[in-house]
Parts: sequence; C-alpha cells; structure tokens
Amino acid sequence: MPVHQKHEIVRCERCGSPFECKANSFTKCQCAKVSLTLNETQYVSEQYDGCLCAGCLMALKEEFAILLNIR
Repeated sequence: MPVHQKHEIVRCERCGSPFECKANSFTKCQCAKVSLTLNETQYVSEQYDGCLCAGCLMALKEEFAILLNIR
C-alpha cells in the first residue's frame, strides 16, 4: 500500500537534502524553527529562491552575523 504524504517533499536549494515542506502549515514547518530578522531574510532571499532546510537557514543566519562584524 503506498504511503500518502500530506505535504510535499522538496530538496533544500542550498545543500540538496530532502525535507517535508509545510508551506501551507508554516508554523509546523521545520524552517519555522529558525527565527530570522528582516535583514537576515533579505540576505537569504538575495541568494536563494526556493525552500531551505532549517540547518542551512541557521548556517546562513550565522554567515550574515559574521558579515556584519566584518563590515
């Protein structure tokens, strides 16, 4: 019997790992675990168009913080 999934399985645009995207239930999506400021969100959206896994969002958040300290 095939397994029916409620949400789409997508690949992270940054690392390629698969994860369940819950865009229609955003508060339950794995990406909602990473809180981004408006500037961090803009930084991410300037580099990527699609969904990113929580691990990559956290890495980009840290990368942005490092860039702010360099400038």
